[in-house]
Parts: sequence; C-alpha cells; structure tokens
Amino acid sequence: MTETAGRTETIDFDPFDRAHRADPYPWLRRLRERAPVYRNPLGHWLISRHRDVVGVFRDKRFGHGTHLLQRNTFRRPVAGRSRPFIMLDPPEHTRLRSLVNKAFTPRMIDGLEPRIARIVSDLLDEAEQRNDVDLMDAFAYSVPVMVISELLGVPRADMESVKDLSHIVARGVDPDFHHTPEEMKVRANAFARFDDYFRGLLEERRQRPQDDLLSGLAAVRESGSALTEAELLTTCILLYVAGHETTMDLIGNGALALMRFPRERDRLAARPELARGAVEELLRFDPPTQLTRRTALEDVELDGHHIRQGDQVVLMRGAANRDPEAFDRPDELDLGRTDNKHVSFDGGIHFCLGAPLARLEGRIAFTELLRRAPRMRLTVAEDDLEYRDNLVIRGLATLPVRLRP
Repeated sequence: MTETAGRTETIDFDPFDRAHRADPYPWLRRLRERAPVYRNPLGHWLISRHRDVVGVFRDKRFGHGTHLLQRNTFRRPVAGRSRPFIMLDPPEHTRLRSLVNKAFTPRMIDGLEPRIARIVSDLLDEAEQRNDVDLMDAFAYSVPVMVISELLGVPRADMESVKDLSHIVARGVDPDFHHTPEEMKVRANAFARFDDYFRGLLEERRQRPQDDLLSGLAAVRESGSALTEAELLTTCILLYVAGHETTMDLIGNGALALMRFPRERDRLAARPELARGAVEELLRFDPPTQLTRRTALEDVELDGHHIRQGDQVVLMRGAANRDPEAFDRPDELDLGRTDNKHVSFDGGIHFCLGAPLARLEGRIAFTELLRRAPRMRLTVAEDDLEYRDNLVIRGLATLPVRLRP
C-alpha cells in the first residue's frame, strides 16, 4: 500500500515473486496501472511508467549515492571490493568510464564483426548436425561468451572453468532480500576467485601485452590517471559478466519471441535488412535486465509522492518497455517498430557501455539463425520452459528447439 496526495494505492501481489519469472508482464502491467509510483513493504520505491523511468535516468537528484546507502538498501556492495563504475556517481564515475572508454572503443567493436560472424557460423554448423539442441547452451550462451573471452584475452581453455563463477556473480546482482546469508558468502567467494583469475591474466599482459582489451585496460592513461589494481579487477569482472550474461538472454529471449510470433519471424527471415530494428524491438519486448536501481540524493517529489534522501528507487524496465503511453500495441512484437525508445540499456550518464557490442552480436546472431533455421520450433510445451532463478537478469535455463522441423 502507498499513499499519494490523499489517495491510497494497493497492489495484492509481490512484483519480485519468483512465481512471476516465466511471464512477469501481466503483473508489471497491474503494477503500472494501479500504483506506478509504489512504495513496497521493504521501503523501496518501484517506478513502472516509461516517462517516470526516463525522468529518473535524466534527473541529477537521483544517482547511486554510495554514501547514502543506510536505509532501505536494495543491494549492498560486496565488502572490501572496489565498486564498478556503473554503480558510482560523478566525479568517480566520470573518471573511470572515461578511462574504460579509451580501451573499449567503437573502432574495436566494429572490428569484431568478421570474427563474430565466424563464431556464429561455426556454432550453427555444429547445431545443425544435431538438429535437436538446447539453443541456450549451443548458441545463446556460446556466442557472447566466446566474443567477450576473445575480446578480454581469456583463453578458450579457461571459459568453462569461469562459467560457474560468472553465473554466481550474475545471480549476485539480485537484491539482497533474494539471497540467503549462505548465498551472500558464495557470491563474495566468487568475486574473490574472479579477482585471482584476472590478477594472473593482468600480470601476463603487463609483461607481454597483446592486441586485446585486457592489455588496453592495463595500459590506459588519461591526464596522469590510470585504473588502480582494484579498479582494473572490478572492471574486468563487470565487462566479462555483463558482456555475455545479458547478451545470452537477448538471444534466448529473442529467439523464443520469434517462435511465439511466427509472422514476425517470417518477416525477418525474408527481410534481413530489418535486423537492426528487430534487435531493438526484441530488447524492448522481453529485456534481459528487468530492473535497475537509483538512490535519491535529496528529497524529491514524484507524482505526488515524497521520496526522501537516501531512499532506494527501483526502475522497472520490463514495465516501462510495455507502457502504452510510450509504445503502440506494447504487448505485440513488431520488428518494424520505429522510434523505439526502450529503456533496456539504461539511460543518462549510465547508458550501457556495451550496447554497441550487444547490438552487433544480436544482429549477426538473429540474421544467421533465421537464414539457417527459418522454421525453428520448440520441442517442449511452452509451459514446460524453465527460467533461471535470477530476478534482475532474466532468461531461460534451457531452450529446447528443433532447427529443421
């Protein structure tokens, strides 16, 4: 329940309930319609309208406010760790993002297109030989993890050994109230093991620099400033995990959406030039990351609600991306949709650094997948599909398909 300018708004469900994982959108619609600015029993403000989410992204009165995380904290930092730049405010955010930008350049990303195309083609060659495959394991996971591993200089032989660590860290971005104390310890241990791994790789690059992002990050300088050891390790983990976990779910969620909307699937198969816009629509329709967080840096009035300094504001991307005020027929997949102002890549100064890479991987992956398997279909009932137990980064555990029915 929440009070607004004399009216009381009530919702009779928990938007964070794991029971909604398979299809959160009816519940998000109810939240947006009944209580678009809602304070939940834990004290977090849930913001679900598109215009309000975009407004918070752009409002300097909201930030990450590390120094204010004393009340209603959605997710506390892992003790003893440097916080990633995406969780910082200026001037720290500005300095770190600027340094990372010098290594993670658009030119570097553009140069990856031939290699991504080769990876996609090779993986689909293998999948076609089997025909019946788990698309998550055989393709959706493998494409981005191979790309980000090569980009960061992680040897292919090590990819499997860091896979479990990556999944733990991705699960660890969920709010603290979704974790048991034991899970919090597992998360901290995964970060420590990741630190040890990248510390060893960084030492190798300092001695023998290579043409990869890891060498670039170790060498980058700007106005006498460089990334500290702790900042380097945190940035490597951020880029590695975010670089494949979310793109994996873009490909998985997107492939499922195409099978659910066969007319749109056929449209894209017949017109691959629509692929750029199709990626944006698939990101809007079923985004890999369902929510993000901000902190009120001062007292703010929002839609008649008084949000106090230090309060946690949770921006419900999944709800905003289906807002009929912003999108015509929001619950329908329309690969020709124009002016697609989805919020799946965040916004403001925190707009996703890896968005160009995710878009490139998605465009190549969907184009080639539909060229090879234009009639791909599920081999299980939709009700039997299983989702991973993540809240923030939402995606399928498996996606059993037959490529050539």
